[in-house]
Amino acid sequence: ACFLDSFATLGLPSFGYGLRYRHGMFAQAIQDGRQVERPDTWLEAGSPWELTRPELRWPVGFGGAVGHDAQGRPRWAPAETVIAQAIDFIVPGHGTERVSTLRQWQAQPAQPIDYAAFSRGEHTESARHFHDAERLNWVLYPDDSSAAGRELRLRQEFLLVSASLQDLMARHLREGGRPEDIGRANVVHLNDTHPALAPAELMRLLLDEHGLDWDRAWAATVQACSYTNHTLMPEALETWPVGLVQRLLPRHLEIVYEINHRFLTELRQRHPGDDALAARVSLIDEGHGAPGERRLRMAALAVVASHRVNGVSALHSRLMVDTLFADYAALWPERFTNVTNGVTPRRWLVQANPGLAALLDGALGDSWRSDLSALSGLRAQADDAALGQAFLAVKREAKRRLAAHIHQAVGVQVREDALFDVQIKRIHEYKRQLLNLLQVIARYQAIVADPERAWVPRVVVFAGKAASAYRAAKGVIALIHDVARVINHDPRVGDRLKLVFLPNYGVSLAELIIPAADLSEQISTAGTEASGTGNMKFALNGALTIGTWDGANIEMAQHMGESQMFVFGLRADEAARLTAQGHDPRQWVARSPVLQQVLDAIAHGPFAHGEPQRHEALLHSLLGRDPYLLLADFEAYLAAQARVDALWRDPAAWAACALRNIAGMGFFSADRTIGEYLREVWTPPAR
Repeated sequence: ACFLDSFATLGLPSFGYGLRYRHGMFAQAIQDGRQVERPDTWLEAGSPWELTRPELRWPVGFGGAVGHDAQGRPRWAPAETVIAQAIDFIVPGHGTERVSTLRQWQAQPAQPIDYAAFSRGEHTESARHFHDAERLNWVLYPDDSSAAGRELRLRQEFLLVSASLQDLMARHLREGGRPEDIGRANVVHLNDTHPALAPAELMRLLLDEHGLDWDRAWAATVQACSYTNHTLMPEALETWPVGLVQRLLPRHLEIVYEINHRFLTELRQRHPGDDALAARVSLIDEGHGAPGERRLRMAALAVVASHRVNGVSALHSRLMVDTLFADYAALWPERFTNVTNGVTPRRWLVQANPGLAALLDGALGDSWRSDLSALSGLRAQADDAALGQAFLAVKREAKRRLAAHIHQAVGVQVREDALFDVQIKRIHEYKRQLLNLLQVIARYQAIVADPERAWVPRVVVFAGKAASAYRAAKGVIALIHDVARVINHDPRVGDRLKLVFLPNYGVSLAELIIPAADLSEQISTAGTEASGTGNMKFALNGALTIGTWDGANIEMAQHMGESQMFVFGLRADEAARLTAQGHDPRQWVARSPVLQQVLDAIAHGPFAHGEPQRHEALLHSLLGRDPYLLLADFEAYLAAQARVDALWRDPAAWAACALRNIAGMGFFSADRTIGEYLREVWTPPAR
């Protein structure tokens, strides 16, 4: 969404391609403190912003067999075909008449009903292909823990890839281009591995439909394709069983085999006898799936077929080269680069926070809306007392709005003058919502133990969805609610600490929460967060960051000054070393009475609610492996939270720090990001 806004604002001819799902990921509800997934019927009332393009319809095949035509060229004869119908969403730019297009594909049946079967009364069977096409449109990210879910996901990904490339090729030819020049006039950018079948489909089009020989087709494909890796997490690096690909996409598997054969032949010429290297970089994983199951590595295909590969923060890109893609980077060091993420200020400041936008206009003029680097002028004014007071007034109004929503959504009354401490993002173990919750419990216990102390009042806000099959993440949500049930009703604590979980997190809720946040929790284990953009949105809206030296946090600290953030915890190299050496999580508990008390309260204290096994799985993971080093970082995190309290007690100093945060955010505009992509990634090498 940010990139489409910047494409249009910068006047770049651009299409974003996706699928038009009838239901989003899922609508999250909370029942008895547990996440419940319900259909997200976001199209139920229609969408006035869409434009159906009936003239743009492309056939997409599945299954069947590969034969040859009279000239001996391969010909794929799919067993089934659906039609991808284009539906456009137009994205206007800022201060320009240029637009960008989000083109989404909706699957439709290629044939009418079987009238003879219908007439015989076989109504369901006569329209089965309608059902087969429609299920491709049903749900974003179907649960792939079943074989049927995995097949549906692969079909969805190929529908996206095939329709988009047919559309791109038709536009290229309509504008007078030659097939072999597709990469000179167009960029095909792979946003993570979901569209990583694109090189195979582009090769099929160039070879089978346009008659190019292999060398010209491959040169055009590599010239066209580029790839952004968004995560080092292994579960996000898709692989597909070769048998499934053979059954659904037989011609594409042939093409992948040939790409791999040529690649490995060249590799063995450069590194004769190094079979271990060949096995590591092969597009086919021969031995890490189920017994006897060979798998197609989508990230490997994306790297081999792209002229540029980038990460999304400086640390992530370095780790990507040093670890995940080390062998490929040794082969092609010139392919790998970094483009740090950015966000659009039009959405995440102008629209989300009009009060702050007006304040910045008064202090700087409005040029920052299209040139975010102009925010640097705020640095010289950060200590201005009147500006600081005006900033705090804007923040207070945003907190008033959020407090009203909290009361309406979850029935909890919170203080508007409290420190709003926020962690909103998908629930995942590496993002360490559980570490945040451990310190909330420690704070609660400290308040109960010393109620007369002048505690900084806090409202701790969580929001985020756990993947439907991700038990550990759903366990964290359950624990948040169990802890909130105790804290929010303890008269000894009163309004000095409140804990809330706002359900069904999405962009609209984020636009309400982010302007109100005082403290932004960016606490992933160092070396695991690729970049983050929530951290940028928060800082742009004047929230201070408490975070690890990870992802884009590092570059944010460099631009605003590390002293303007609350940095804590192990660095990436330290975390990797500790993990490699092996560590006993219980050693951290033995050193920290506070941590021991927190874990005891979860295991058999008030948060167990009389059920000793209630949170056993979470505690077992923490005390048995603690793969994301929560316990190792706990004491440092508590110390950083104490520094937060100390600064909050000085409102003028807090406001000045917040203004310096905003002043340092000019680099993190999506406009700058797109400019770097244009120079560093999307300028293809000459052939």
